[in-house]
Amino acid sequence: MGVAWMTNRLTWVWTAALCAGLAAFPVRVHALDSLTLAVPSGNDDLAERLRNASLLVSQQRDGITAADTLLAAARADYARMVGALYAAGRFGGTVSITLDGREAADIAPLAAPDRVDNIVITVRPGPTYRFSQARIAPLAFETELPDGFRTGAVAETGVIRDAAEAAITRWREVGHAKVDVASETIIADHATDTIATDIALTPGPRLRFGQLGVRGNKDVTERRLRKIAGLPTGEVYSPATVERVATRVRRTGAFRSVTLTEAETASADGTLDFVLSVAEQTPRRFGVGAELATEEGLTLTAFWLHRNFRGGAERLRFDAEIAGIGGDTGGIDYSLGGRIERPATFGPDIDAALYAKLEQFNEPEFTSRSVSIGLDLTRRVRDDLTNGGGIRLNVSEITDASGDETYTQLFFPIFATLDRRENPLNTDDGYYVDAEIAPFLGYSGSENGTRMTLDARAYEDFGATGTFVLAGRVQAGSIVGASITGLPNDQRFYSGGGGTVRGQDYQSLDIDLGGGLRSGGRSFLGLSTELRAGVTDTISVVGFVDWGQISEDSLPGSSGESHAGAGLGLRYETGIGPLRVDLAVPISGPDDGPDFALYIGIGQAF
Repeated sequence: MGVAWMTNRLTWVWTAALCAGLAAFPVRVHALDSLTLAVPSGNDDLAERLRNASLLVSQQRDGITAADTLLAAARADYARMVGALYAAGRFGGTVSITLDGREAADIAPLAAPDRVDNIVITVRPGPTYRFSQARIAPLAFETELPDGFRTGAVAETGVIRDAAEAAITRWREVGHAKVDVASETIIADHATDTIATDIALTPGPRLRFGQLGVRGNKDVTERRLRKIAGLPTGEVYSPATVERVATRVRRTGAFRSVTLTEAETASADGTLDFVLSVAEQTPRRFGVGAELATEEGLTLTAFWLHRNFRGGAERLRFDAEIAGIGGDTGGIDYSLGGRIERPATFGPDIDAALYAKLEQFNEPEFTSRSVSIGLDLTRRVRDDLTNGGGIRLNVSEITDASGDETYTQLFFPIFATLDRRENPLNTDDGYYVDAEIAPFLGYSGSENGTRMTLDARAYEDFGATGTFVLAGRVQAGSIVGASITGLPNDQRFYSGGGGTVRGQDYQSLDIDLGGGLRSGGRSFLGLSTELRAGVTDTISVVGFVDWGQISEDSLPGSSGESHAGAGLGLRYETGIGPLRVDLAVPISGPDDGPDFALYIGIGQAF
């Protein structure tokens, strides 16, 4: 038995060695020698369309050489080539595809050759056909048909399709949800090289929104789902409204999938019912994060989220942050906050949020401990535009060179955000604007006034998509009505550090009030620009310049000190956002800044 085991073991060892040897000396695989697409000269655009439509061209690009696979692709390419000709208005063309001289259509699928060396695709496009008639009727008011759908224009099949889609879309936009094509006649006259097209539509009745059915929900109540969706029962049907209803449910974050389906037929009373099908997300989620900078030190963040706190898709979230670990920013900062958001509170597009936050800042010029509670109402005007307002109570204890002071303030913030970025963590086009005006009443040492902030960003992609991106940012802040000492130091404006001017010490730019007392300013203006250049699909390099100014006046950019920093960065795409590494040096401002500063985090700097 032991001998048999040894024999089997030796057999296994020799078999493995033989496989390893074969792997080390691979057998040569036959390669396709050539693939030619022959199109008469002067048809460059058509040739490009044909190449894009061809499976054979795609397989050659991918290195596929198996004869049976190439034969199958060749047989499929006849229809694909003819379709490309029709799309270009060529209805009298011919296509020939030969594999080593044999017409592919004459080779039986089960009789594929052992190998294929040369493939020739010969296309004779024939004449260009034009519309002798381009008719589609009836049309809804203000229907915009493609410019190419007219008598005398090149009769491209794509134009016919686009014209039908445009006509149907317009009928749906004015309430005719069940519009359909009654008949479609396309006649080619080969004697005159013309196409006559006649499309008849049946608009059907103008419909109104009916009832909303709900399926798939488990923990989110049906009543709340209907309120969040906000289907406007009784109003005239609109595709834009249908999309808005589905989007309202998706943006709660409580559902893994959301589908809104209209009934096959309308009701007798002229209404159209819908069914909302959802699949719920796992309700709880948590996350952690870290960011490192040489001056600011290590920042650790964590959150815990419940997506459906009370059965109405309410989002309960707690956030904690510890910042300044090992940094040179005056000490370690702590914050802990909680927020509960309720969608569709005073209407389907109005959300309410109740929040509270505890913070302790140990900054170079002051120490603060504060607590704030507030209520916000946010209205989503469009997918990219929100605005709102609220009320917030803030109590702060400040210790600085002048002593201890307690401030109590009641804020009435008004805010708006316009976000037209594709990906907030790593966008290459679009812009973003966030603005807030917050009048406040002061008690216990605080004065009355208004605090205003602005953050505007723009991105321009040039060259090949994503290869070069020019990004710019403007930050501004102003305090009107209150003096510098009339509100807490943590609400005044500073400059320096990763969020404003890289390469400068954190909050290093401030105002000298005399007597050794330094303070933040009543206004701030910051400018940043970056040039991002892609090196590979996952790696890019960045050059940047930041500038900031702090003033004792309320007008940003007025008299005051300024400083600047510049540097180079590296980005590595991780799938959840780019890993960011920036190395910056000061280029102007006070001489007591660092020699350099290093910043590491996830996501672009702005």
